[in-house]
Amino acid sequence: MNFVICLLFLLTVHRMPRQGLFVVATTLLGATISATASDVTVSMTSEITAKQLRQHILHLAGTIGERNVFRPQALRAAQEYIEATWRGQGYEIVTQDYSVNGVRSTNLEVTRTGVRFPEQIILIGAHYDSVYGSPGANDNGSGVAALLELSRLFVRVEPEKSVRFAAFTNEEPPFYATEQQGSAVYARNARKRNDDIQFMVALETIGSYSNTPGSQRYPPLFRFFYPDRGNFIAFVSNFGSRHVMRALVRAFRASTDFPVEHVATFAAIPGISWSDHRSFWHQDYDAFMITDTAFYRYPYYHSSEDTPEKLNYDAFANMTNGLFRALLLLTGRMD
Repeated sequence: MNFVICLLFLLTVHRMPRQGLFVVATTLLGATISATASDVTVSMTSEITAKQLRQHILHLAGTIGERNVFRPQALRAAQEYIEATWRGQGYEIVTQDYSVNGVRSTNLEVTRTGVRFPEQIILIGAHYDSVYGSPGANDNGSGVAALLELSRLFVRVEPEKSVRFAAFTNEEPPFYATEQQGSAVYARNARKRNDDIQFMVALETIGSYSNTPGSQRYPPLFRFFYPDRGNFIAFVSNFGSRHVMRALVRAFRASTDFPVEHVATFAAIPGISWSDHRSFWHQDYDAFMITDTAFYRYPYYHSSEDTPEKLNYDAFANMTNGLFRALLLLTGRMD
């Protein structure tokens, strides 16, 4: 990697002042959406709570535990839990089955169809398998929990564009970056159908937050530009998807005061491409990841200690509510 290029890029695209970002965000969003503060704020009774997120993760990482093709019954149980939750929310579930090592593997999707531009799709995805030997509370029970709660809130609004929620299987090794990765199967089929996916967001390991100094680590050079406390959510993309990532960052900052950082950089940097958004890059879709930075912050990453009590559910809930309001701004909302 050319670190000089990386350094210059970070200096120019890392972030503009927050006050300037707020002005840009409100100007751009106001030009496309006629909304008052009440239009983009969820009532207190319908907000995502720490209790709801914890319940999902306790079931996935506690009751079910490790879930992958090496434990097919557990993987199937996680699938059935997601399906039951979505059915309870009133969605019609679309399944995509394929075989891996003789084990049936299933991607799942539901869609809140847009009322003005139904063919335009914003895709929110999370993988529901866990790595071998880990119960996967943060990786990726947290992503699935947020996915299920976001889909619940979208039932209550009518977006202008379609919002699709996808639960992928087989993201973890040894299937990551192979044709058997669930999101790779999904993205190939989406391209064959010519789905008009405006952008894809991968929810990946998003439940760990800390205000302790030194709780956040980085790849080389990044520490000069980002805080040393792991109390923020990160939006991460390659160069090609930076424009859509920044649009959601602007909407997020206009919707919540929860700390957020973002970077568009080289996919070769460890961790930048390590989730399902990579599969969509390979099919020429814009895609990016939302993450707590995983192993750069969370010491239990890919271990048997990735258990439900390790997560910060209050911060997790605050972040996810902000994300919902930000997505409302980009999808539009019909009252």
